[in-house]
Amino acid sequence: MPARLRLRLQKMAKNKTGTVFYCHNCGYESAKWMGQCPGCKEWNSMVEEKAAPGAGSLRGTGAKGTGAAKPSNLSEVSIQEEERMQTHMEELDRVLGGGIVPGSLTLVGGDPGIGKSTLLLQVCRHMASDGRKVLYISGEESLRQIKIRANRLGEFSDNLLLLCETNLGTVEQTIRSVHPHITIIDSIQTMYHEEISSAPGSVSQVRESTNVLLQLAKGLNVSIFIVGHVTKEGTVAGPRVLEHMVDTVLYFEGDRHASYRILRGVKNRFGSTNEIGVFEMKEEGLVEVKNPSEFMLSGKPEGASGSIVSCSMEGTRPILLEIQALVCHSSFGIPRRQAIGTDFNRVNLLMAVLEKRLGVQMSDCDAYVNLAGGMRIVEPAIDLGIAMAIVSSFKNRVIDDRMIAFGEIGLSGEVRGVSMAEQRISEAAKLGFTTCIVPEAGRSTIRSVGGVKVIGVRTVQDAIDLI
Repeated sequence: MPARLRLRLQKMAKNKTGTVFYCHNCGYESAKWMGQCPGCKEWNSMVEEKAAPGAGSLRGTGAKGTGAAKPSNLSEVSIQEEERMQTHMEELDRVLGGGIVPGSLTLVGGDPGIGKSTLLLQVCRHMASDGRKVLYISGEESLRQIKIRANRLGEFSDNLLLLCETNLGTVEQTIRSVHPHITIIDSIQTMYHEEISSAPGSVSQVRESTNVLLQLAKGLNVSIFIVGHVTKEGTVAGPRVLEHMVDTVLYFEGDRHASYRILRGVKNRFGSTNEIGVFEMKEEGLVEVKNPSEFMLSGKPEGASGSIVSCSMEGTRPILLEIQALVCHSSFGIPRRQAIGTDFNRVNLLMAVLEKRLGVQMSDCDAYVNLAGGMRIVEPAIDLGIAMAIVSSFKNRVIDDRMIAFGEIGLSGEVRGVSMAEQRISEAAKLGFTTCIVPEAGRSTIRSVGGVKVIGVRTVQDAIDLI
């Protein structure tokens, strides 16, 4: 055998028992480090881990004893919708699409201390009160710590079972023996598989642990919630393939030092995406906010320039929010621009449109835009509100407190139509607004709403003339 071939075989054998490289974004595996992942084309995403001996022989635990899988005809597949389990928390049920689907796998992510464990423990309390068997598995807290937190939430029934364990094999055996309706895993980064030599929380451990839980959920028809830690970028720690494996991905957002939290659904195989639920953190736990629009507008100043109310759609729910702008002359050569709650680049684009199409010269002015209430909105429908708030502050003109505006602004200064305009106007009418500025493009399709004057505009100049 040639020496070069022998050396190459020795390197390959060493790699099998040494280390491998995983892409934490898509899970691609390679024997050597590469700057760009061949799978997802992401740069600097390869991480080194010890190779798992015999990892390729790991099999889905939910398929034991089921025999070979057989294909089915599409016409023979039943599409009868299963009855969902209600959590008795309307905000959570809305985000999930109407309740918990049996056999589903849900990922809940969020910053440390935001309230993920509190939310899931409240779900356990409600489900156990309905007579359903619930299993709460914690790898981070002791039984005593969970008991202390549970005492603040209220009384729990005996249908709630607790387990403090990080060994995935023990967790699997417990789920099979107890066979609960709902299982909580807190958190997936603490679980480890004995056949994988890497540390808990690594790419291979998180991926394999999620795969085992997925097989358990589908094989035993158990609804499983897994808690995921997030990175400094705001995404769930571990491989990005984790979000592709689960059925639903929920993100718990908000400042842990503030009282309000927003639960956002970014993926849902059983319902619409981008639904949100609003909660308030109190001493007795998370309390639902039934009317988020009223909460977002609380404390709105009256008779102040640079303030207007706009409407955004979060899934199927219209939410009114206050847009604030402050424009003042700059003392520096390069003016400052800052946006809180919306896209910074979008604000710069709108200011460029105002300068070019309306002749509003703000090149020597600092500009600050804020969405009051802590919401983050990227929908283009709030463009018209942002533009009107900026001009109102620049010219120091007060906008009517009972007026709202929504519409997308193009680069030519035109106001484009947005979806679900009638639902937005109805939400404004509920809170006492009397005037709505909407795009003229969809004005004819809007039915009249009692007590609300609807004004259609074609360009942003038409809207500014109404201030």
